[in-house]
Amino acid sequence: MSVSTLRKSNTLDKLLAQVQSESAPQEKKSYVDERLWKPELDKSGTGQAVIRFLPAKDGEELPWIKLWKHAFQGPTGKWFIENSLTTLNQKDPVSEHNSELWNTGLESDKEIARKQKRKLEYYSNIYVVSDPKHPENEGKVFLFRYGKKIFDKIMAAMQPEFEDEAPLNPFDFWEGANFKLKIRDVEGYRNYDKSEFDRQTPLSEDDTYLEEVYNKMHKLEEFTDPKSYKTYDELKTKLISVLGEDAVGGAPTIRDEVKLGNSSPPPSMKTEEILEDEIPDFNETAEDTSSKKKDEDDTMSYFANLVNDD
Repeated sequence: MSVSTLRKSNTLDKLLAQVQSESAPQEKKSYVDERLWKPELDKSGTGQAVIRFLPAKDGEELPWIKLWKHAFQGPTGKWFIENSLTTLNQKDPVSEHNSELWNTGLESDKEIARKQKRKLEYYSNIYVVSDPKHPENEGKVFLFRYGKKIFDKIMAAMQPEFEDEAPLNPFDFWEGANFKLKIRDVEGYRNYDKSEFDRQTPLSEDDTYLEEVYNKMHKLEEFTDPKSYKTYDELKTKLISVLGEDAVGGAPTIRDEVKLGNSSPPPSMKTEEILEDEIPDFNETAEDTSSKKKDEDDTMSYFANLVNDD
């Protein structure tokens, strides 16, 4: 910029405009993933909707992904909300710490481990057929997060227990079936026992419309992309920050063990493998105990995003 151009520019006005812009009330940041659909309950804690599970996106083998995560508040008041490396079949410091707690044999330690156990989630693309609380969602494609209870119902439809029941592919456009979601509040938890698949019917007879639906589906691979996960050492550092160093201890990380020339795996890694069958609660979380009331769910989402922003 030349001096003559600088002379002509009104620098003061620009500075004042920038200051006013920065001091203006900022729009409150939303932590809601607009891609996710979640049924809304009424005041009595019940709710219902009809959805259709959609097929796998091109390039993806399955129409669902399975994800483990840890979500708990430590004695420091801080939250630990992170995807678990066990999703990627890798060792995870929280699972190792839980195994160590369980191994002490103390009931107090076991209770802490239970509260910190990993939680199982599934994600699929769905088409909303009916949403009485929010009819504006009907006819739209969303991601749906669900737990083991609903996944078991999907598996039961695909592999029926009795000979007079025909197998059903819930994810098929033409030979699938709508899923009638029925939710009850049972002792403060969402219960899906009454949910069921309807009779077999095509989502639509119009292939052009089905192609439009297909093109609106979301990629699921991002949920298992290693880039979306913190490293073992990063998670260990975060765990110590949340629980306190006295609780976790300053044990060397896997990387430190290698640097020290110790090629044998840490005992906690072996313990976790041995205790897989002895601590089923760490590996299987039923749907009716994975979704607490709406307030807690929203709080977890809020803190999860705060954590990710750090």
